Amino acid sequence: MKIGTFDLTSGRTFIIAELSANHGGRIDIALETIEAAREAGADAVKLQTYTADTLTLDCERGDFLIEGGTLWDGRRLYDLYEEASLPWEWHDALFTHARKIGIDIFSSPFDRSAVDFLEKFAPSAYKIASFEITDHALIRYAASKGRPMIISTGIATIGEIQEAVEICRSEGNDDIVLLKCTSAYPAPLEEANLRTIPNLAETFGVVAGFSDHTLGITAPVTAVAMGAKVIEKHFILDRSVGGPDAGFSLDKVEFAAMVEAVRETEKLLGRIDYTMTERKKRSRQFARSLYVAEDVEAGERITEKNVRSVRPGYGMHPRHLPEILGKRFRKDVKKGIPMGWDLIE
Repeated sequence: MKIGTFDLTSGRTFIIAELSANHGGRIDIALETIEAAREAGADAVKLQTYTADTLTLDCERGDFLIEGGTLWDGRRLYDLYEEASLPWEWHDALFTHARKIGIDIFSSPFDRSAVDFLEKFAPSAYKIASFEITDHALIRYAASKGRPMIISTGIATIGEIQEAVEICRSEGNDDIVLLKCTSAYPAPLEEANLRTIPNLAETFGVVAGFSDHTLGITAPVTAVAMGAKVIEKHFILDRSVGGPDAGFSLDKVEFAAMVEAVRETEKLLGRIDYTMTERKKRSRQFARSLYVAEDVEAGERITEKNVRSVRPGYGMHPRHLPEILGKRFRKDVKKGIPMGWDLIE
């Protein structure tokens, strides 16, 4: 499976810098953020394509006020989304700039009109946000375009995840990435439950990844060790930009440290390998082997006192010690000589 030119079977992790609301309402900041994401090592930058009106209602009723211990408690949904939304007229410049400097770019659509709009830019994928996983019409329409589908699972039951996957497949789209996600901002570490990542891949037959809202870089690095092939993390040029997502976003230095740690983790994971490499062969000189541990005379019996398993590894394999105990030396042997069959009668 590929997203753009990135092969998810290559052993490398696809790292997404989430722009989200971290643009401060200024296109120059958005453009600079894309450049900084590329310099920090991101493989892709992701936008969000919506308006306040495509997400919610301009309504004063209590249902439309944010509660529940979030960073945005007390605010109206409409006002938050109006502040956070990225103007649609910026998309052309952002897509063009990202492609010019060599970083992949795609977006999260939040309704059919956003999908139609984004199709003009031939995005490499569509990302379905956590809170849209129950919007079957949106998932079906996006999947019908034949582009890879990246779906966050933060608020979903296992049944709802299954429904989303089946909708994609019913549209002939089997290029599906499910992201483990905790829909809390920021997310507590103890709620990350990263063991779910390999289970997502196994249960649903998809590529699994991690959309991270925790603070710091420990969670995404651990996610890669657990098998995540895709990492998504909120990225901000500088926290002085402010905005709804600034508190749980990484700046350029932090994001670069995460990328470096992920790439090191990939090297550490390597592959299943029992082959005897040249390095292993060289190191075997320090392994244990059988050595004559004291001066002995011809005809003397071999005992655990005069033949011992010690370092280095130039003598007989220690597995042979029980076999040779009680046999006799063929000749006089000095202490420190590697034990060999030629020394035994």
